[in-house]
Amino acid sequence: MQAIVLGSAAGGGVPQWNCRCPVCRLAWSGDPRVRSRTQSSLAVSADGEGWLVLNASPDIRMQIAQTTDLHPRAGSRHSPIQAVLLTSAEIDHVAGLLTLRERQTFALFATRKTLDTLALNPIFDALAPELVVRRPVRLGQPFEPVPGLSATVFAVPGKTPLWRESPDQADEDDPDATIGVILEAAGKRIAFVPGCARVDRDVLARIAGVDALFFDGTVLHDDDLVRAGVSDKTGRRMGHSPMLGEDGSIAGLAAIQVPQRIFVHINNTNPVLVEGSDERRLVERSGWIVAHDGLRILP
Repeated sequence: MQAIVLGSAAGGGVPQWNCRCPVCRLAWSGDPRVRSRTQSSLAVSADGEGWLVLNASPDIRMQIAQTTDLHPRAGSRHSPIQAVLLTSAEIDHVAGLLTLRERQTFALFATRKTLDTLALNPIFDALAPELVVRRPVRLGQPFEPVPGLSATVFAVPGKTPLWRESPDQADEDDPDATIGVILEAAGKRIAFVPGCARVDRDVLARIAGVDALFFDGTVLHDDDLVRAGVSDKTGRRMGHSPMLGEDGSIAGLAAIQVPQRIFVHINNTNPVLVEGSDERRLVERSGWIVAHDGLRILP
């Protein structure tokens, strides 16, 4: 089994098209300490032939172009991407489906709630139903999205996507809105959790003992966006646990045995994106890798 980080940033990428936060200003200036990053997505394969893409980023065309493993290989139309699995209905997880509408066969897996959200918007009908079969998945029940790769989804603390949120849901958790995934092949296990509002006992139990963990790295502190002067929303308000703090992900996951820990879905305001910064060194000393586009992991 192998995994390729197609996109390592949160919504908007790095630099975000309209942002002049401290990190984006460095990126716009060409500072080599800040790599350009596309929006969060992961590709996983058991054999290097058939690939599962987790979350269809708005940047997926660029991500495919930059990843030779996903290039067409035969005939006039072909793709090694055999399946897409969505962990939520967030815009940066589903918008890329519209790029995959050119009459290519693949299976689309998601919870019934996420599939129902897609069904509310007829623009997603551009994915011809006779070619792109929508397959609901159930929590805790293993399935095989591509040959040789087993997947099991589980609920994680999260929120209704902001674009679907009503005023009375602003401060409420939505336990059915976000999932994590355990992927297994040849005795190796990967956990993919790009969105998680808090680390609780259920999350710890699910990911304990995996060979590699890809986890929500949206914000370093809960108020990253406030500190950067770009928003009044906190990480938790958006459904993302901060890296730091007594109840942050680094502390919350410190006790479990996981050989490879990789932060993904990193917001453009997060100072860990600046290589060599104090914040970056702190996270790395804690045993974490800050993902970049194209990072390959062999568990």
